[in-house]
Amino acid sequence: MGRAPRDLSVHRWAALARPTPGGQFGYLRLKTVGRRSGQERVAILGYYEDGPNLVTLAMNGWAADEPAWWLNLQAHPDAIVELKTGPRAVRARAAVGEERARLWAQVRGYTGYGDNVDAYAGLRSSETAVVVLEPRSA
Repeated sequence: MGRAPRDLSVHRWAALARPTPGGQFGYLRLKTVGRRSGQERVAILGYYEDGPNLVTLAMNGWAADEPAWWLNLQAHPDAIVELKTGPRAVRARAAVGEERARLWAQVRGYTGYGDNVDAYAGLRSSETAVVVLEPRSA
């Protein structure tokens, strides 16, 4: 006889984590709508909090190409994020100007990139978008 199926719902939030300022980025699960397929797409992203907003960098391993999740959000900015505390409806936008500079500087306060974030970003042929996920009503 085969093994009984595991109840994976217990592990639904296991890989997600809250950020710790001066420490680790948090991890969220982002659910977008595919820009070409119209199908749900999922990505796990590092993030930190800026007031009620969640902030992440649109990077694809520092490769030149934009990540698919960011292209999807540009086409369909409304999305769902799953956090350790539960799901949240959000609307995505790219930070610009002074806001972008402020949010980019905050990345240095988290381990993983720290002072190297500018060097890593320099490997890309275009500016790395700082993506702001703002709460919205569902």
